[in-house]
Amino acid sequence: MFEYFPAHYSWNLGLLMAAQLGGEMSEIDEACRPLLSLPPGVDPAEAWIERWTALARKVQGFARGDEEAGRSLSAGKKYLRACVYWFTAERMASHKSPRKLELYRAMLDCFGRGVRLRREPIEFVDIPYQGTTLPALYYRAAGEGRRPAMIHFDGFDVTKEWMHLCGMAREFAARGISTLMVDHPGIGAALRLRGLAMNLESERWAAAALDWLEGRPEVDAKRVGVVAMSLGGYYAPRAAAFETRLAACVAWGARWENTGSHGRILRDANAARSVTNWLEHALWYYGAANADEAWEKIAAMTLEGIVQRIRCPLLVVHGANDRQVPLEQAERTVREATASPRAELRVFSAQEGGAEHVGGDLFSPTIDFIADWVAEVLR
Repeated sequence: MFEYFPAHYSWNLGLLMAAQLGGEMSEIDEACRPLLSLPPGVDPAEAWIERWTALARKVQGFARGDEEAGRSLSAGKKYLRACVYWFTAERMASHKSPRKLELYRAMLDCFGRGVRLRREPIEFVDIPYQGTTLPALYYRAAGEGRRPAMIHFDGFDVTKEWMHLCGMAREFAARGISTLMVDHPGIGAALRLRGLAMNLESERWAAAALDWLEGRPEVDAKRVGVVAMSLGGYYAPRAAAFETRLAACVAWGARWENTGSHGRILRDANAARSVTNWLEHALWYYGAANADEAWEKIAAMTLEGIVQRIRCPLLVVHGANDRQVPLEQAERTVREATASPRAELRVFSAQEGGAEHVGGDLFSPTIDFIADWVAEVLR
């Protein structure tokens, strides 16, 4: 993995995300170079947020200038890049600070302006869910007739905007598959604007998404699958186990039992963590008052006795050098999926790229493989 910051896993992962979501390396270097040698007394976490915020404002200003001059496509491109930078700042900010919501709203604003000015085939929708709604993005594939679709969930610390910017929906669309990207309980607007902490019963969100897709005349409801990343390696298989309408399941990074990942990270201060303020974010995400309560919720997340119920094709993709989830969890998920007619494991190596957690070092090999596999299964 390209490691710009010596021995700083969270920052390196954040930088690589920004680059692969559409950031420009020269701009990223502008934000990050001062972080390599901070003066004594400077809070590194605050410095990260300030540097990325300054970059986001700068690029957003360029976007606004293009928009005012009538250069809508160029403006849209810059707004989306600013969105990436706002996201990169917001992801590391404390939810206890009002600034986090300000950064999040700035990200949403730039994303909305960007996709509209670029005329991307995205609808902003709300999925009815247990007396409220789950905000979602619907990326409709071009073409006539009823087509397959994928429901895209996340895991622990990104958003539906991230899901779109990573390029998965575009690859599905190129293969004739629409994508519904959902901010489910614990992430994105569901947590920040709806106050919905994690709920391990992912079949509930999957059912809500399926109900919505069944109302779309262009969707073939018998050819709808689910893909989820990171902690979604638990959510997607669980959803497929209990929601029998799903025709395919992809775990983008395995999660057989969460005690072996988040449980280990909770107990080990030296473990590789996706965000710098991991414990604080985890308490917010899980809706837990303290670490012990978070542990109880983490320990309840296991596929033991669940994955055996999956009766649709299952794909698990995993990085050979995943520092957050042991490879054994991926192997066991596939081995135990005894009722699936097609349970496959694809492990990505350092040589080909995609060897880190959810392929964070290089997304494209993993995304390409998932898109091709789904197209074959739902063809």
